[in-house]
Amino acid sequence: MRIIRFEDGSNNIQLAQDLGGGQVERLEGAWFEPNRLPKPTGQTMSFPDRLLAPVDPPNIICIGLNYAAHAKEGGHEPPARPVVFTKLTSTLNHPGRPIRIPKCQMDGPEVDYECELAVVIGRPARNVSQEDALKHVFGYCCGNDVSARSWQKNGGGGQWVRGKGFDTFCPLGPCLVTADEIPDPQNLAIKTTLNGQVMQDSSTADMIFSVKALIAFLSQDTTLLPGTVILTGTPQGVGFARKPPVWLKAGDEVVVEVEGIGKLVNSVVA
Repeated sequence: MRIIRFEDGSNNIQLAQDLGGGQVERLEGAWFEPNRLPKPTGQTMSFPDRLLAPVDPPNIICIGLNYAAHAKEGGHEPPARPVVFTKLTSTLNHPGRPIRIPKCQMDGPEVDYECELAVVIGRPARNVSQEDALKHVFGYCCGNDVSARSWQKNGGGGQWVRGKGFDTFCPLGPCLVTADEIPDPQNLAIKTTLNGQVMQDSSTADMIFSVKALIAFLSQDTTLLPGTVILTGTPQGVGFARKPPVWLKAGDEVVVEVEGIGKLVNSVVA
């Protein structure tokens, strides 16, 4: 099932199943009830104009340096354990909404794109084995771990949260594809296109730590709540590693695409 979240004409938040062909079917029921999907109502309508991120997460957990080629382009050895940081929930951004360049850039242009496979937890996960990890996944969507690089490197006292934590810095979407439709999350094409030019083009097969390994690691003595989003890292081709560097600027359009999920499109504004 391909689930979208949207605002209707009365500003109510609704769920629907994308039927294709510009049509959706409204859904009802609990969002993250274990082993159950929202129930189709039989009510169809045209595809809505105002999409929301498909989930409003209680936590956003991120993984750095998780693609071998990306670690290499940054001059890093592959990490022995996952590199973990968080994004504030206030970074959440929606399909079609702009990414805002912060006024408080440290050293001039510094805002970068990062296409990522986003994993959405469906039922509480604590001390989960790798063998059982994917049973706790509700679904997947596209994510963009937008990053202010100078803040990330120099403005957070060695922590990345500040440089990753500005408003609008976590677009998610365009839909949530349920886990049954993606049986192998380690075999998906993933790419970023900036103003029509492909900047990142890779596969989740290049991940150093797989989705199931990440869930097992993150759930050690820690409960991953339903709705938690795990951003699983970005492949090579980010802006800071290019010569010369490529930074996001007002007027740009960024497209993140993950095979089997779709395209997450965001403009950039000052």
